[in-house]
Amino acid sequence: MKTLMQKLIQLRNPDFRFDENITTPMLIQFMGIQFMAVFRGLFVFLYLKNPKGMMLGKSVSFFNPSGITWGRFLRLGNHVSVSALSINGVRFGNNVSIGAFSRIIVSTSLNNPGDKIVLGDNVGIGEFAYLGGGGGLEIGDECIVGQYFSCHPENHNCDDLNISIRHQGVSRKGIRIGSNCWIGSKVTILDGVEIGSGCVIAAGSVVTKSYPDNSIIGGVPAKILKNRNHEQ
Repeated sequence: MKTLMQKLIQLRNPDFRFDENITTPMLIQFMGIQFMAVFRGLFVFLYLKNPKGMMLGKSVSFFNPSGITWGRFLRLGNHVSVSALSINGVRFGNNVSIGAFSRIIVSTSLNNPGDKIVLGDNVGIGEFAYLGGGGGLEIGDECIVGQYFSCHPENHNCDDLNISIRHQGVSRKGIRIGSNCWIGSKVTILDGVEIGSGCVIAAGSVVTKSYPDNSIIGGVPAKILKNRNHEQ
């Protein structure tokens, strides 16, 4: 049974191998959870969409599903919300995984909808993430991200002291994150930031400006500590 289940999981993750310490009761319970996730994924047929092996946790919700596209084996944890109130929608690549209680929200505005959210192939994001897409958010292939990650590609204007901030509108530049990045838990990335490929961002960092490929970044506000070639 373990061999058969391993082959099924390898359809999504070819490098997967069960650890020798995994017992049969653990395996049965785990596979039961996965089976129910696949079963819930079938409900997207109601939107006339192909689930492509989608796995959904409990109480997953979609807003404007016609604006959401996905590749093979999308996995959304319990209570994830995806909203494509936007100009260019939400796009998930192959083998994307989003942790429980996360929010993928391009926009909440009916008079100024946001741009888009695009996640590349093999992107994994932990629980309680918030991904906004007002000015556009792009995350490249093979990125791994810890819990409580947040991206905010939008800023409120506040220059006029005679008008309340909420009536001064917003500015949007967008956020772009390259491929093969490792982003720690509780990292916040603000509007206008571009992160190069191969970067590592320390847990708890607040990233307010852009960094080149293979940078190791940390702090509040974040600064470059060194690169992955160990140069200061």
